[in-house]
Formats: sequence, structure tokens, C-alpha cells
Amino acid sequence: MQSCGDNAILEIKDITKVFGAVTALKNMQLKVRPGRVHTILGENGAGKSTLMKILAGVYQPTSGSILLDGKPYAPANPQDAAAAGLTIVFQELSLCNNLSVAENILATREPTRAGFINDKALVRQAAAIVADLKLPISVQERVGDLSIAQRQLVEIAKGLSIDAKVVILDEPTSSLSDSEAEILFEIIAQLKARGVAVIYISHRMEEIMRLSDDITVVRDGSYITTRDKSEATIDELIALMVGRDMNEIYPPRDVPAPALDEKPVLAVSGLSSHDEFEDISFDVRPGEILGFFGLIGSGRSEVMKTLFGMTQPTSGTISIDGSAVTITSPVDAINRRIGFVTENRKEEGLVLSHSVESNISMVALDNYSSPFGFLKRRRERDDAKVEVGRLAIKTASLETSAGSLSGGNQQKIVLAKWLLTKPRILILDEPTRGVDVGAKFEIYKIIRQLAAEGTAILLVSSELPEVIGMSDRAVVMSEGRATAIVAGDQMTPEKIMSFATGFVS
Repeated sequence: MQSCGDNAILEIKDITKVFGAVTALKNMQLKVRPGRVHTILGENGAGKSTLMKILAGVYQPTSGSILLDGKPYAPANPQDAAAAGLTIVFQELSLCNNLSVAENILATREPTRAGFINDKALVRQAAAIVADLKLPISVQERVGDLSIAQRQLVEIAKGLSIDAKVVILDEPTSSLSDSEAEILFEIIAQLKARGVAVIYISHRMEEIMRLSDDITVVRDGSYITTRDKSEATIDELIALMVGRDMNEIYPPRDVPAPALDEKPVLAVSGLSSHDEFEDISFDVRPGEILGFFGLIGSGRSEVMKTLFGMTQPTSGTISIDGSAVTITSPVDAINRRIGFVTENRKEEGLVLSHSVESNISMVALDNYSSPFGFLKRRRERDDAKVEVGRLAIKTASLETSAGSLSGGNQQKIVLAKWLLTKPRILILDEPTRGVDVGAKFEIYKIIRQLAAEGTAILLVSSELPEVIGMSDRAVVMSEGRATAIVAGDQMTPEKIMSFATGFVS
């Protein structure tokens, strides 16, 4: 292990964590120094989240020890961790949607007067925190009315509202636009300047190389190595993380893209919805991957929700196989063999308390119904096993609750759920959000396979390289309008960003 000197603010020694028959962590080691960003890099299921939950007091280690500021550290819960000077911003949002931003930021620490919550002081203190962090959100707004990106900013403000020696940021930019991410990066610089140690977890390699001072790689629950950022390369880190070389991030097509004169399976013309988007037109052919790119607020996800029947358009037409259709609900969409992998897996994609098996089979239950109203449980289980194997979902068993898995494995379950329906049209809204490089490659291979089998795919992503690397054509959106459909030589970062920002040369 790399020596970090004697000034480590946090030191982890031989931490092991066992869940039943599964060893999630084995003799884990880590030294984190003050005033530095220490990135933990590893695939989904490598043990990163388990280690962070131990540091936050959510889990207790099976064996091993931790020192914080030179003293034994063994928090019984997150409140103990915060009192000792460690705070964590989890990747999965832990906010109460029915409460205001201020109430969420200061939850359990509300100012009181005469035994009652002092609402004016609550708003004033929360507003000061938000202003100090320079976050573009109102503390009096209800969290449930915010976008996913805005909720992520609230989660960050909540975590950073505690004066901490060590701050853990778990995939903090997974839902943020570039401009919002820059705000976070400025906050991290301020934390470093104050001598705060930052533990950073991300799968975005360019982001890691920009922010990190030290990088620790973990694999299969074990410590691999720690490198100074200046001595590491992206290729080397990926190889250490996945245990193999990644020669290609985006796998090539198995078969040629469909010709543009081929009949589309889905055609959208002049689709509009109130103030969300206007006059959207495009088509997609069987076996085509049609990308959608735009900045936060461009209307990409809103278009997809309308196609899936979650919201209704105010005008325009949707045609399938050349015939106009009306999709009034997700049930209508499913009956027309449309699948939708939503960007918000926690609230819209999964029942977190249910098992892996029940989550995978929930949309395709009709496939397992007998004439007498009973479920064909063996067939349901066999199909779930196939999908777990195909997508390399890391789970102790099919009975494991979906909520206990890592974010990347949860995303794979959502994808598996829709693959069982054998969709003709598959909408993928941020399908690799919060997913590591190795898991991304596996998902990309599945997308390529589906396209080769004739599935028409709508791929929405805020990662421009993903859109360019995976799409045959791409619809570029800006402020609720489709500003261009690009293909071939036009699918360059410069050209797409010019259309996405409205500055077209």
C-alpha cells in the first residue's frame, strides 16, 4: 500500500464485512490525508458502498479497526459519525419529497424555540448554507417539485451542512449538468483549502483525473493499490479495476445499421406538451439506436415519458408501423411492446423492498400466469436466473432485496425487467447513470445485441461520448425543441454541443 505519511486523518486497517455467506469486504485498507481528494475506484459490487456505509455508521464491520484523527472510530449510526466529524452524501437520494428544501437540509437538527421548530430560523439557516455553497435552489420549495438534478444538489447541501473533517461524496455528479457539476467542483476546492479530507466515488474517468490527489482501486471486496494521480493513467486504472484490459469502451455493431429508406417502427410528428417541449419530430427503424442529447432542462426525458404514456401531449402524432396511435398510459405502451428504463430507478424503476426476482418479472407477469390464476413460479425463477447471468448482476441470491444492491446492479435489474417483455421499442433514459466502466461495457453489449435482433432503441444520455459512441443518429434538443438530427460526420462533440447550446455556426 502507498505510504501516506503520519498525517492521515482517516486510517482503515484490515476491515472485513460478511453478510451471511457473502464476504463484501476482505481486509480492506485505506489512508486518507487532510486537504486532499482521495478517490475510491472500483466496479459495482466491488465493496465501495459497503465500506462507505461502515464509515458512516450504517453498517458495523465484522473485523478490523478504523482511526479518525488518530483515535479509535466506531460509529453506531450516522449521527455518531457526524458528531465525530464525518459526513456522507449518498448516491441514492435520502430526501423526504413532501418536505421543503430547508426542512431536508436541517432534518433532525432544526432550530427550536420554546420546544417548537422555529420556522423562520430554519429557513434563514438553510438559506445561508445554500448561499455559501452557491447552489441555484430555493430553500422554501418542496423537494418533490424539484428535478432529479436539483434534488441531488439538496442532498449535497444536506451533507455539507455539517462541519466535518472528512466528507464522503458518492457519485455526486451522476444527475448534474456540466454547470451544476462545476459548482460542486468549486465546493470541493473550498473544502480542500480548509484542510477537509474528501473521499470521492465516481465512475467518470475524466472527472476522477481532474479532481483526485490519490486514487485507491478496489476489486471484489479487496484492496488492490493506491496511486498518486500524477503517476496513474486511465487505461491502467481501468485494467486494475476490472482485472482485464478494456480495448474498446463502445463495442462495435454486430450487424450494419438499418438503411434510412427502411420503414420506421416508430414515427413522431409535431409532438408538443405545454411548456415542456414543442414540435418534436423524428423516426426510428427496427435495429436502429437513435440517441437523444441535450443539456438539463432540454426536455429529453419529458418526451420519453410522453411516448410511454406517463404524460399526455397537447398536439402532434405518434405512429407505430405507419398507423397513428394514442398512448394514454404505461399499460398502453407496454401492450404495444414499448419498454422504458427510467433515469430515476429508485422511485420509478424498482420496488426496493422486493426481491431481485420479483423486480425482474414484475412487468412480464402475464407470461407466468396459469389458466387457474396461479403463477408458474419455476418458469419465473428460471427466467430471472437467465437475466441475472446475462447482465452479470451481482447478488447473493434471487431473494435478495433490490434495495440492498449497489446502484449499478439496481440499474441492471431495471434493464432485465424490460428485456423479459421482449420490447420492439426500448427507451433507455440514462441507462448507465452511476454504473462503472466494466458494467457500462456489459450494458453496451446488451444494447448492441438488442439492436442486432431488431429492437428499435431510443438512447437518452447526458454523456456526449456515450451518445456518439453508441448511436446511429442523434436528436439534439435545446430548451424543449429538437434543434438537429445528426449522423455520420456531423456526430462530433463540437457540432452536437453547438446545437445543444443554441450557438450554431
